[in-house]
Amino acid sequence: MEVEWLILSDAAEVTGNKLYLLGGGWDRLTVNSKFPLRQNMAIALSIRVPWNETNQKHSLQVEIVTADGESVFQFGGQAEVGRPPGIPPGQDQRMQAVVSVGLTLQHPGTYEIIARVENQEMRRTHFNVVAGPMLQREAGGSGQPG
Repeated sequence: MEVEWLILSDAAEVTGNKLYLLGGGWDRLTVNSKFPLRQNMAIALSIRVPWNETNQKHSLQVEIVTADGESVFQFGGQAEVGRPPGIPPGQDQRMQAVVSVGLTLQHPGTYEIIARVENQEMRRTHFNVVAGPMLQREAGGSGQPG
């Protein structure tokens, strides 16, 4: 199996195996509020399931870690992709999913999003949290919260 993509967005949903994104594709979050703060986001992912792995349950995990490797969010579950009637033998299936996250950010920095299938890392992406102009002014221009 292959994780085709991980997309970070403000909100997302999958309906009829179509992905709908609102504010999708960002990798930088500019913050003008003091830390810690709560940030809502959605992680959209697509998994390519080979023919011979359809009609079986597979474990999926999504985790967010800090640059220091500290886990700040974890989600896990099982999914099964079937073979629709009339599909040509041997054809892969795409499964899309969305994980909605309410993340408490303790500080600015780099955060990694890791997608695993059957406990094996399949894809990784990141986003950066940076102090915005208002927060920088409060901290005396250092860029670090005061």
